[in-house]
Amino acid sequence: MKLFEENLKVGDWVKGKSRNGELIYGYVQTINPSKKAALINVVKSDDEKMVGTTIGMMDGKIEKLPLQKTAHEEQILSLIDLALLTKDEAWFIELTAELKRVQDKKQG
Repeated sequence: MKLFEENLKVGDWVKGKSRNGELIYGYVQTINPSKKAALINVVKSDDEKMVGTTIGMMDGKIEKLPLQKTAHEEQILSLIDLALLTKDEAWFIELTAELKRVQDKKQG
């Protein structure tokens, strides 16, 4: 898949295989369009040593994950923790607004 032709953006969630074949899930930290590469912050991998690291990946090695609506309060709280860890203020604001909507809906 040619992600750079499909507007890959910082913060997009991706999956792929590293050079050594480890399966990784993470989000785009930075993009280098001229090299068609991105730095991916790994949040899940079949190799535990990869979790928490940032790795460079070429366009053909990553796949953009589809957006999913987060409906469960626990999931949103986990994502808020991740937004705080990554110091992503915009995402934090978006998630806290979503959390408020879910909590208001729950209360009726």
